[in-house]
Amino acid sequence: MRFAVLSSSGQVLAYGSLCILEDDEGDWILAFRTERGKLIEGGKITADGDLSQASEVLYRRFFQTWGISGVTLTSKI
Repeated sequence: MRFAVLSSSGQVLAYGSLCILEDDEGDWILAFRTERGKLIEGGKITADGDLSQASEVLYRRFFQTWGISGVTLTSKI
């Protein structure tokens, strides 16, 4: 599924998709891959499949990447 990352003013910061990656320890990581090839890794997905902590880390990485808080992830069809 394609997503747009939007600033609070509505500016599109990136288009891309969410993905799940396996790290060196065999844990699953929530990540966002932009259409321009940038990979932004979030946190680890818990054993029960809960994405809460993983998505919080990903949100912080969005801030580190673009320097903007209050970003919104919107699905695009």
